[in-house]
Amino acid sequence: MNSDDLECFIRVANCGSISRAAMELGTDQSTVSRQMARLEAASETRLFHRSGRGVVLTDAGLALFEQARKVMAALEEAKQAIHSFSEQGPARVVIAAQPTIARMAYGAVGKALKKKFPKTRLRFVEGLGMHMVEWLATGEVDIAILYVPMHTGGLKVDPLLREPIRLVVPAGYSHIGAEFNVRQLGQVPLILPSTPHGLRLLAESLAQKAGVSLDIAMECDASTNVTRRLVEEGCGCTLLPLASVMDEVAKGSLRTARLTGPEVMREVAIATARNRPPVTQLWGVMQTIRQEVTQIVAEGNWPDAQLLE
Repeated sequence: MNSDDLECFIRVANCGSISRAAMELGTDQSTVSRQMARLEAASETRLFHRSGRGVVLTDAGLALFEQARKVMAALEEAKQAIHSFSEQGPARVVIAAQPTIARMAYGAVGKALKKKFPKTRLRFVEGLGMHMVEWLATGEVDIAILYVPMHTGGLKVDPLLREPIRLVVPAGYSHIGAEFNVRQLGQVPLILPSTPHGLRLLAESLAQKAGVSLDIAMECDASTNVTRRLVEEGCGCTLLPLASVMDEVAKGSLRTARLTGPEVMREVAIATARNRPPVTQLWGVMQTIRQEVTQIVAEGNWPDAQLLE
């Protein structure tokens, strides 16, 4: 005996007809008949008197009908209580993102979350990928929107999109075309983070596979804003997605080349920690993040990005 069978039983009892109940439920008569037969078998008694004019409840059916209505009313009350609770959202949530992702998503995500969960205290932070993995593990942040690291370790990741990594060069590097083969990475001075950072690991992995040595002109563990400025000043080149430098490219202070041989892609995902219990109602926050990022990409406001299923 389950709630679906009880709901069907109530509909048949109210209609006085299996065929009319099937029409109201949007199903076929044989399905309703099987449900009623299963319910009678579970009850070990006949629940309906059947005739050519329809069905009428037996004494046992009348008793079950009263109880079934109470059960369905209680279930509906429970659903409403859960729905009301979920609409409130968590009391507090901390969301972290890498600078480029924060730049692209935080505005729309913050607006949507504030509208959907007005009572939730929101905190947004920026950081490097390695920092966010640590923050998730220690519980300093609840959700991170990040470039998926090579080793996800203790992370639960929900992929959102993928985007190519580009070689970013000063405007005066006219000898760099629209594409740049990774086998030539050793021929340009690079400004990259120090070893623990994802982009540095990515660059070294590409160089190793191509059999070349990187020319590290500078190391910069500051934000991408600082790295962009160093490239604009002619201190070297760097590796970044187009979204990180789209304004500078538009005004002509930087140029980019798409990496080829192979094309280099990175995924952006929503991440939470495997080793920590989730904050209550975090799922609704994560769904809102996904919806807003999907809309940003669909409207063409995240250059080069491709949505993932």
